[in-house]
Amino acid sequence: MESGIDLWVTPRFILKLFNKKCLTLGSGEMKTVVINECENRIVTKNYTLNLTRVPAKSCYGCWTCWLKTPGRCVYKDLDGFYHEYITADRAIYFAKVTKGFVSSNLKTLFDRMLPLYMPHISVKTDECMHVPRYDRYPDIEFYYEGSFETEQGREIFEAYNRRVFYQFHSKNIVIKPIEQYWEKEEVQ
Repeated sequence: MESGIDLWVTPRFILKLFNKKCLTLGSGEMKTVVINECENRIVTKNYTLNLTRVPAKSCYGCWTCWLKTPGRCVYKDLDGFYHEYITADRAIYFAKVTKGFVSSNLKTLFDRMLPLYMPHISVKTDECMHVPRYDRYPDIEFYYEGSFETEQGREIFEAYNRRVFYQFHSKNIVIKPIEQYWEKEEVQ
């Protein structure tokens, strides 16, 4: 360039600019993504992935999302979701408890979120974790619908999901029964 300034435009640089715009433009609300698999639970936010209508396809195991087209799955059915997720400030999950665990549909979605991370492993926290592909990930509000046979079952369910989102590099993680979301909404 004539000014003597080299300009390197990378996807990470563009995402940083986009994130700054998201935080400063518009109504001042946080950008929110909703992942819903509970029937009759309608929440209107910026973007909703409705798993009751469009189930996630199972991972093919081809590694294309890491090796050939980094950050993009060969199926392309979740491309819009991936973009909305990584540019969101908050992700709200409405999950069904199935036999004391997350449903197979939600577990499939978790597996399919792998393109949002690098294939490389870091051990800087004295544990193996995928290196983040992006500079930031949304805060998590995870609300579950269903019952458990024991209190220990509920604790294991919550610990598992907290661990998943920790591995997904989310900083603020809230996990509660779905009734607490509706109570919170009524107060506001």
